[in-house]
Amino acid sequence: MQGTFASEDTLASVLDRLAEGRDEALERLFRFLAIQSISTDPIYHEACIEAAEWSAETLRELGFNARVEPTSGKPMVVAHWFAPETKPARAHVLFYGHYDVQPPDPLDEWTAPPFEAQLVDDRQYGKIIVARGASDDKGQVMTFIEACRAWLAAHATLPVDVTVLLEGEEESGSPSLAPFLAEYGEEIKADVALVCDTGQWDATTPAITAFLRGLAFSEITITGPSRDLHSGIYGGPARNPIHVLTEIVGGLHDAEGRVTLPGFYDDVRVPSPKQLSAWRDLGFDDAGFLGEVGLSQPAGESGLSLLEQLWSRPTVEINGIIGGYTGPGTKTVIPTEATAKLSFRLVPKQDPDKIIDSLHLYIEERLPPDAAVSYAGEGGSPAVGFDTGAPSFQAAADALQAEWGKPPVIVGCGASIPIVESFHTQLGMDALLVGFALEDDRIHSPNEKYNLTSFEKGARSWARILAELGDANVAT
Repeated sequence: MQGTFASEDTLASVLDRLAEGRDEALERLFRFLAIQSISTDPIYHEACIEAAEWSAETLRELGFNARVEPTSGKPMVVAHWFAPETKPARAHVLFYGHYDVQPPDPLDEWTAPPFEAQLVDDRQYGKIIVARGASDDKGQVMTFIEACRAWLAAHATLPVDVTVLLEGEEESGSPSLAPFLAEYGEEIKADVALVCDTGQWDATTPAITAFLRGLAFSEITITGPSRDLHSGIYGGPARNPIHVLTEIVGGLHDAEGRVTLPGFYDDVRVPSPKQLSAWRDLGFDDAGFLGEVGLSQPAGESGLSLLEQLWSRPTVEINGIIGGYTGPGTKTVIPTEATAKLSFRLVPKQDPDKIIDSLHLYIEERLPPDAAVSYAGEGGSPAVGFDTGAPSFQAAADALQAEWGKPPVIVGCGASIPIVESFHTQLGMDALLVGFALEDDRIHSPNEKYNLTSFEKGARSWARILAELGDANVAT
């Protein structure tokens, strides 16, 4: 669409500002990346506060009313920019990102200190930014902030009213998020949430994520004898909890890779032939996807493509097994207990509580005599899907096509972003998941990188998206 904000003349001045300020934008990003805001390690608590304060001050410089809101853990950054005029009704967006990062270990695998950002020549991508947090999520956050900066510099206004929420515990489970939303949810509620913690389809093709799988967790412990037993004296007659546990978890899948829990697929919807055809047309490299992690043959449900498995099918995975003696050398015992940690990735309409109940039924039907089961760490969140025909979704798609010269790929995501589900269920907000990361950005690994083109075109993309949202009818 070509409304007031998305007109060529209006946008041109904003994009010119981004081009003129390219070096300064990179300097600001490098200062942000230098802050060692590792939320998982208490040693870096003050650095997390520093990152929050830096973010708030950066937003204040742009004209946002920004504050650092304390929590029981790491603080939240909350910022608002509202236009003085109120008629006609303006769209209001909430931008979410996080300022915390993963630990950089192992340090000896970095080519340069992880918090001293480097602009490096890469044979495949040209210039890349290498630092912890470059892609996840500081570089992504700054694409949005730089887009706002350019709009305000060019026109002294933004096309939409904007609230920014930056979290400091995304990399450590977001323990403070639920109480924060309970207290401040109404303050940050908007017409739509913008989340820049996802990726592109490839280096030259944008993407919008339209579906996130949900999650469910369980930790199951099988107990048997009252103490660890000598396997020479008791081996054979005594019930071994590890045997029981491995038989139970080994039976969670049948020979075709389907999950065997009763009713597991009752609420699963099969993609339409049109959707399956669209996924096939993407030309996803199955062999390359697996080859990057040292695998050669797809597992999972037989007869399904990798994208179909990742974007439309639920799973159960065994994430860890603990039992008996695991130290060096041998210790011949029959252990008193054994534990497995399980996670489920769920698709829309599946209820996490129903899945956990089904797991309990499955296990209890298979418990032999002299074995008992207990459960811990259970919970979850449902999958989230978005209306691809919504005005905000179409506005983002138009903006991305204008910037990248091709329409965005509408993708699913096999992972989960709990904050998006919280926005949906607690605040009644849908979300636009638009990011500029790539699969090989090495997030959470040494030498994390973010393509310079991702950073620069990401900012240009957000400038265009804000314009399209300002012209679209997304205000409620």
